[in-house]
Amino acid sequence: MAKVGASLPDVELQEGAPDKSVKITDLFNGKKGILFGVPGAFTPGCHKTHLKGYVNDYDKLTKSGAEIIVCVAVNDPFVMEAWGDASGAKGKVHMLADSHGNLARALGVELDMEKMLGTKRCKRFSAVIDNNVIKSFNVEPDGAGLTCSLANEIVAQLQKA
Repeated sequence: MAKVGASLPDVELQEGAPDKSVKITDLFNGKKGILFGVPGAFTPGCHKTHLKGYVNDYDKLTKSGAEIIVCVAVNDPFVMEAWGDASGAKGKVHMLADSHGNLARALGVELDMEKMLGTKRCKRFSAVIDNNVIKSFNVEPDGAGLTCSLANEIVAQLQKA
């Protein structure tokens, strides 16, 4: 599993379409921000609580030092874009698709959800990243809960980073 002080893995994700690749390290290069992962777009906890918290707390998070906020899920880029649009994330949270689970594996947060969601997914997590260095890393104990990875829990971590 990823550790505080480690560098972000240099993994390509998609934003908006399969041919629109972006390296996660390019997004956080020279910036402090939040990276959070969810098991699946539009799933109840992810949609009603997790993403919604980051969208609703956008002003508080940016005032606390976040220059960029990124949500990632093992979904396709079309679903991630639609989820972002439906959630009011546009202009606040980058909605990135980890279509093949490469980032989830590289961070050590792959979650076996084959029985429920049909494939391996991403454990629910949040992290403060500063210039591609992991400053805090919060992984839900069961991989899917809604406690330590929520927006309201990361504000103090942002201020310390």
